[in-house]
Amino acid sequence: MSPLKPTPPLADETMALLWSRVRQRGDMPGFSKVIHTIISAMQGDEEREFNMTRTVLSDPALTQKVLRLANSAMYSVFGQGINTVSKAVIVLGTETIGHLALGLKLIDGLTNASTDSSVARQEMEKAVLAGHIARQVASSAGTRDSEEAVVCSMLHGLGRMMVTFYLTECWEAVQEKCRQGMGENEAAVEVLGLGLDEVGRLAGRQWGLPGSLTDTFRHVVPRDAGEPLDHAEWLATVSTLSSRCADALYSEAGPQSPALVQLAQDYADMLGLEFAQVLTAVSIGQDSAVEENAIAPRPARATEPPVSLPPALGKPADAAQRLQRGLADMRDALGNASLPQVMTMALETVHQGLGFSRAIAFIRDQEEGLYRVCMSFGEGVQEKLPQLRFGDAYQPDVFHAALANDKMIFVENARDPVFVKKLPRWWREALPSVRSFTLLPLMVNRQPVGFIYGDWDLLLPPARIESADVAPLNELRVLAVQAIERQRQVNPQWVRMLL
Repeated sequence: MSPLKPTPPLADETMALLWSRVRQRGDMPGFSKVIHTIISAMQGDEEREFNMTRTVLSDPALTQKVLRLANSAMYSVFGQGINTVSKAVIVLGTETIGHLALGLKLIDGLTNASTDSSVARQEMEKAVLAGHIARQVASSAGTRDSEEAVVCSMLHGLGRMMVTFYLTECWEAVQEKCRQGMGENEAAVEVLGLGLDEVGRLAGRQWGLPGSLTDTFRHVVPRDAGEPLDHAEWLATVSTLSSRCADALYSEAGPQSPALVQLAQDYADMLGLEFAQVLTAVSIGQDSAVEENAIAPRPARATEPPVSLPPALGKPADAAQRLQRGLADMRDALGNASLPQVMTMALETVHQGLGFSRAIAFIRDQEEGLYRVCMSFGEGVQEKLPQLRFGDAYQPDVFHAALANDKMIFVENARDPVFVKKLPRWWREALPSVRSFTLLPLMVNRQPVGFIYGDWDLLLPPARIESADVAPLNELRVLAVQAIERQRQVNPQWVRMLL
């Protein structure tokens, strides 16, 4: 007979088998490279805002969802009309946007999971539903930590998801013991050598999830309200409540079922809420999950996966309007935003508004006597940074011509043999796949300080800068220069802020 207490050898065997299955099948859907990038941006000390903006913009579907949620009633206290991710990061903060993005990516991954196991599918859907419930509970409590609560709640059942997804035979053994009257945690310890919560914590640490998340992967037993909960305990309690409510709803319990009423009564006081508020939050959370296609309505189950937004396909039809919306964010933030924040908004506006393959801000480093990249959006730029630099001494090419004349330049066909000689070698070697590009010089006191570059690749449909685009692009240049001039007056070494 197996021992009832966890034994390290059995636990080690379980985790070794788990990671072996992970290597065979690949990471559980939802834990992609972008998850690691989001976490890195949240934990970084330098350029956190820009890195977070770039990470979100690298995923068109995530970009749209972040902007939609940033403009939702949940964040109405910060005002409406957020048009750019960079402004959303400024207004809501890197931590909120990071948790928001992490939660949305996990929802996408879990709801689009491909698995033959209906049990694993159900556990993933319950995790998504728990996230929606947690958002409503946190909103009812009037806290700004709602997105952190969403992520914690979705991952609260990570151990169950991992076992059902990768260790199906172990999960069946656990369920068989539960049918014989054993509690689920006790059964998991006997079969796996450790509880499901501990499986989740170990998996989260393996993926590099922050300790503030993995520490909440534990079941909180309801108790009478006493001292206020600290932040970690509050997150763990919301996660426990949301997960248990999701589980109850998947057990065919209605919104006013005795099981849900009992859960609301058990945890409401601990969270400083009335039990009716908890029941309302559960109901709204379930409705929002259905409305966003995160779960299928009951009793029917949809067989088709949710449709995600397509990737960007070149210049959008409403480019001029998109540029104007980005300019509105820049004007609104100009008085209080830092220079890197303004430049990030300018670059995002150009990149997203015109659907460029790449948008790059170059800054002039007079000490080094060259122009170099200070920030960029788009694929493949980081790998080419050593090539994307050139001397500031005048050369007879289109880049120096734009800077010398302080005029926006658009090159519609960079492949034209007649025009190629006007393109510098460094550009031809670094970006050989470009069809069209534009240059927006930035001048202070008639001296070039940098420029914004954007291009369309050959893989995209042919496009051009239209007359309606010119005025907003010129205004964007003016606003960027104003931010540079203001920073120069405060700090003579302003250029180092961007390099």
